[in-house]
Amino acid sequence: MNLQQIFNTTQPIIGVVHLLPLPTSARWGGSLSAIIDRAEQEAVALVSGGVDAIVVENFFDAPFPKSRVDPAVVSAMTTIVTRLRELISIPIGINVLRNDSLSAMAIASCTGAAFIRVNVLSGVMATDQGVIEGCAYELLRYRRELGSDVKILADVLVKHAQPLSSSDLTNAVRETIDRGLADAIILSGAATGSPPSIEDLRLARAAAGTTPMLIG
Repeated sequence: MNLQQIFNTTQPIIGVVHLLPLPTSARWGGSLSAIIDRAEQEAVALVSGGVDAIVVENFFDAPFPKSRVDPAVVSAMTTIVTRLRELISIPIGINVLRNDSLSAMAIASCTGAAFIRVNVLSGVMATDQGVIEGCAYELLRYRRELGSDVKILADVLVKHAQPLSSSDLTNAVRETIDRGLADAIILSGAATGSPPSIEDLRLARAAAGTTPMLIG
């Protein structure tokens, strides 16, 4: 994968549109139009701030299911992304928390989004949602079935989780790329807003080789 082809830069800054609670989530407020209005405001603000792309995620739906989300969430996110695609011209990505990669791929493929973020593509992670297993086998087959070119940006040893398989960062990066077939990897710290260490960045960059790496 060449980042330049998607983001028009090799060092993209990707802003996040954190959606208000969606239908069927624990804090759903009953108004989809309010969610759309907030998403549009965030997207426009991010574009005005100079980001190269945005990723849309159901951030406020916590507590999350560990795999498939409710169909209403998929429908709502599809509606929102379609509206944002009409409003802004920069690339859009999708993240369906906690790890519903198939729904993310479906939304992205049907709306013309450029990429998805997958929390656990490879390996096994213990999370507050329970044990989450890698989904590479199903996701790569599904992308092929859809005839889609949506890129897969995969977390390595994702935040808010502990590995139940290998905790070796170098090995995890290589597995995610060589066996999970990620188009790019994402390295973050232990929690949202917590950066990875410089040493971890160096290890991951060396292990990734020519595969692009982003900092979450």
